[in-house]
Amino acid sequence: MSKNPTAREVIAYMESQQNESQRQVLMRFFKTGPGEYGEGDEFLGLKVPQTREVVKSVAKDFPLSEVPELLMSRWHEVRLCGLLILVAKFEKLATKRLENDEAAIRSRNEILTLYLQYAERANNWDLVDLSVPKILGHWLLLPSRCFASPNPSIPTSLDYKIALLDSLAHSPNLWKQRMSMVCTWKTTQLGDPSWCLRYAEIHLHHPHDLMHKAVGWMLREMGKRISMDLLRDFLRQHAHEMPRTALRYAIEQMSEQERQYWMTIPVSPGNR
Repeated sequence: MSKNPTAREVIAYMESQQNESQRQVLMRFFKTGPGEYGEGDEFLGLKVPQTREVVKSVAKDFPLSEVPELLMSRWHEVRLCGLLILVAKFEKLATKRLENDEAAIRSRNEILTLYLQYAERANNWDLVDLSVPKILGHWLLLPSRCFASPNPSIPTSLDYKIALLDSLAHSPNLWKQRMSMVCTWKTTQLGDPSWCLRYAEIHLHHPHDLMHKAVGWMLREMGKRISMDLLRDFLRQHAHEMPRTALRYAIEQMSEQERQYWMTIPVSPGNR
């Protein structure tokens, strides 16, 4: 690739690294067959560290205007590359020193807007999980005032952020729904359990196993990082109606004795 490659050059380089045997493995792993959640997705056969190396070499000076071409690619790994470039750019603007910097706030909002505009291109669980906590999740707890008010002295309201996340949670698109749940990994890491608890409740009766896993995973992280008592409070209220997969994931950090206790709670008839 050239020193400052275009999206086309990045794609051409990644295509040149294609690995047929690894491609077949990934297509099976990410369920790309008829009727499966990743149906029709196409892979080059690159491993994630290979894609990260591409990102590392181009992200600093890669124009934001070139990212959509990566996100619109037929290739899974190229879309991941585009998403990770957005992550790298966002994280650079989200340091403590730049949290309240007006130019950084505007640039973070621009990245988030682009990310959400192409959210449906993050159409498998890895694409969501590797990008949404570090962009949307971090944004939720950062100043981002120009989204809510023309007055730069007024921070974005909590209501606006909740409405934005609710729109993803209630979207008909599975991957947007997963975004609303998995983005709370970052808010939990930063010490705020409220986002996890809210969206775990919203998705409690979701029909898809991928969301059961996401709900349980985020609850487990919330309990581990913030408060096991908060997790226990949630389980006391909801264990009887939780999908068993979600419950198993949520209690993984507990003792064997306590895990057995929660798993023996009967599922209410309406939730079987």
